[in-house]
Amino acid sequence: MSVAESALAAAVLEQEAENATITQGVVESNHTGFSGAGFVNYDNVVGSSVEYTINADAGGEHDLTFRYANGTTVDRPVSVTVDGTGAQAVSFPGTGAWTTWQTRTARVTLKAGPNKIRATATTANGGPNADKLTAVLAGPPDNEAPTPPRDLRFVSSTHNSVSLRWEAATDNVGVVGYDVYQHGQLVTSVGNVLTATATGLRADTEYDWTVFAKDAAGNVSQASNNVPGRTRPAPPDGQAPTTPGSLRSTGTTTTSVTVAWTASTDNVAVTGYEVHVDGALKQTADGTATSSTIAGLVGGQEYRVKVRAKDAAGNLSPFSNEIAVRPGQGGGTGIPNPGTVKQVVGGVDVAWGTAFLPDGSALVTERETFNVLRVTESGTKTVLGKVPGAQGTGGEGGALGIEVSPTWATDRFIYVYHTYSGGNRLVRATFDGTRLANWTTLLDGVPKNRYHNGGRLRFSPDGRYLFISTGDAQNGNNAQNLNTNAGKILRVHPDGSIPADNPFPGKAIWSYGHRNVQGLDFDSQGRLWASEFGNSRQDEVNLITKGGNYGWEPCEGTTGNCAGTVPPKKTWSTSQASPSGLTIINDHVFVATTVGQRIYRMRIDASGNLVDQQIYFQGSYGRLRTVEVDKEGDIWLSTSTDKDGTAGNDRIMHIDIVYEGGSRLSSRAITD
Repeated sequence: MSVAESALAAAVLEQEAENATITQGVVESNHTGFSGAGFVNYDNVVGSSVEYTINADAGGEHDLTFRYANGTTVDRPVSVTVDGTGAQAVSFPGTGAWTTWQTRTARVTLKAGPNKIRATATTANGGPNADKLTAVLAGPPDNEAPTPPRDLRFVSSTHNSVSLRWEAATDNVGVVGYDVYQHGQLVTSVGNVLTATATGLRADTEYDWTVFAKDAAGNVSQASNNVPGRTRPAPPDGQAPTTPGSLRSTGTTTTSVTVAWTASTDNVAVTGYEVHVDGALKQTADGTATSSTIAGLVGGQEYRVKVRAKDAAGNLSPFSNEIAVRPGQGGGTGIPNPGTVKQVVGGVDVAWGTAFLPDGSALVTERETFNVLRVTESGTKTVLGKVPGAQGTGGEGGALGIEVSPTWATDRFIYVYHTYSGGNRLVRATFDGTRLANWTTLLDGVPKNRYHNGGRLRFSPDGRYLFISTGDAQNGNNAQNLNTNAGKILRVHPDGSIPADNPFPGKAIWSYGHRNVQGLDFDSQGRLWASEFGNSRQDEVNLITKGGNYGWEPCEGTTGNCAGTVPPKKTWSTSQASPSGLTIINDHVFVATTVGQRIYRMRIDASGNLVDQQIYFQGSYGRLRTVEVDKEGDIWLSTSTDKDGTAGNDRIMHIDIVYEGGSRLSSRAITD
C-alpha cells in the first residue's frame, strides 16, 4: 500500500451498531447478511435511536455511511445529529427484504477526537435495521471503483439456498460490501465479508452466480468470475396437491380461449399449474393463478383442455375435469390477438435485436456471436458478418439492438448498439444487400458491466431522432448521475449529434433514473414506452417523458423512496417478468419476458394507462427476448436460452396476429 493509500485508509472509521448506545431497540441476528455480531432492530416508535461514537483523527467534513436493511415498503427516516446539534434528515427506503442490506450517506462536520453521532427515528415506524456506521474524511470525489472480487466459488447448498465464497476486492479507500447476483438479478447483499448465503431458491435448480464489490462512495466493481451453484433436491414430499376444481371456459376470441379453475392446495405449496390441450402440455401458469389464456388457436376448431397442479418436489395432482372449448368471435375492432405460431428459423444464438428491411426480411443480431443475420420469413438465414470490435461480458453484453434507417432508400444505413472494450457504443454501417461496410462510431463510452448494458434502439415515428436505452452498468448511482449516459434513455440525431432541444443542454440524455431498459416503442400518439428490469422486487413499463426521472435508485417500481419521480404504468414481480422486448400494435403493448417465459399484452387507454392485461404462451417456448411487429402486422418472437452455455439453440418464431373485426395494423410498422 502506498503512503497516499495508507493515509486514506487511516481516515476510514466505523462502529458496529450492536456496540453503540441503543435507546428503545434490541440487538438481533435473525436476518443474515449483517457484519459484526448482529444488528440493531429499532423499536417502532418515534425517538428510538442508535448513538455511535466515532473517534476522528482530524476535524473536518466526513461522509457518514449507514448500512441498513428495511424489508417493508415504507421509508423509515431518522434525524442525524453530531454531539446533539446539526440535525439532518436521512431517508431509509425499503431494500426489498430484511436480508438485503444497502447504504445511505450523510455529510457532517466532525471534530478531532470522539464524536457522538445519534440516528433517531422520526416516525412511528421506528428506524431501519441498523448494521453499522462508517465515517470517511471527505476529500476529493472518489470515482475509483473497487477491483473485482476474485475466485468466486460454490461452497454448499440446501434445497433452497446456496453458499458462496470469494477472495477480497481492493479499493483506494475501502470496500464496504458485496452484492450477490444470480444472472443479473440481485439476490442478497453482505458487508465487508467474503461469504454469503442466498436463500429462497427453487429446489434442484442450477443458478449462475456473480459477485460485485462496492465502496462507501457507491462505486461498484466489475464482475467477479461467474460460477454455477445448484440447489439440492427438495426434502421428501410424497403428497401431491389437490385436484384443481371446476375447470370452465370464461372467454374467447377468434384465436384464444380463457379457462378458469378453483385453486388447488398442498401440504407445502402449489408452485404452478400445467395446462394441457388435446392431451399434450401446452403452457404453464403461476402457482397463485386460477386462470389461463390459451392463444395461438384456430377459430371454430374444438379443443379439449384439462389442468393439473404441481409442487416444488415435482408431485403432480390428478387432472381437473376436461372441457371442450372453441375459439369464437370476441373483443372489439382492431384488437390484435396472437394466432398460430410457426418457427421461422432455428440454430440462432440469443437473437437480441430484430429490424425489418423494406422487402420484409429481418436483420437480426446474435448477442453472443456478434453476427448480423439476414432472415427471411421462408426460413433462409444468411450471416452478413460480425460487428467489428464487439465483445461479450459473460452476461448481458455483446451485439444488442439494431435499427434500419428511416431513409433507407437513399442512405442504406443500419444502426447497431454493442459492447466493446471501452464500454457500449452506437455504430452505423451501410448495407448493399450483400455485405456490411463503412462502420462508423456515432456514440461511445457508455459504461458497461457483466449485466445492465441496456441496448434497445428505436427511431421516432418521424425518423428525425434515434432513441437508445442504456443500463446502469451494475452501479445504481449512475442512473441519477447526469454526467454519465449509463442508466438512461438517450436521444440523438441519426448522425449521432445531440439535438438542441434535448432536456439537458449538450447531453444525449432524454430521461434518467433507469436500471436496465431493454424495450422501446412508440404508440399511435407518438409517445415513447419502455420496459425495464427491476432489481429484486418489481419490473416495470414506463411512459417516457422528456427529462423525466424514473427513480432508480432508490426507487424500484413503486417501492422505496419514489418522491418526485415518474411512476410506472405497470409493474410485475421480478419472478413473473424480467421484461426485455416491447412492441406496440394498435395501441396494445406486447412485452416479452425472460424469467416469466411469457408475453404480456396490455391496452393503452384514453388516460395513458395500461389495462386489460392478457398473458400468452407462458412456459411454451422458454425464455423470451424480443418481440417485433413486421410489415404485415404480425409478430416475430425470439427465444433466449442464454443460461445453458449451449450455442445455437435459440429460434425465431412468427406469430400470426388476427385483428378482431378485421381491422389491420394502424401503428408504427406501417410507416417504418
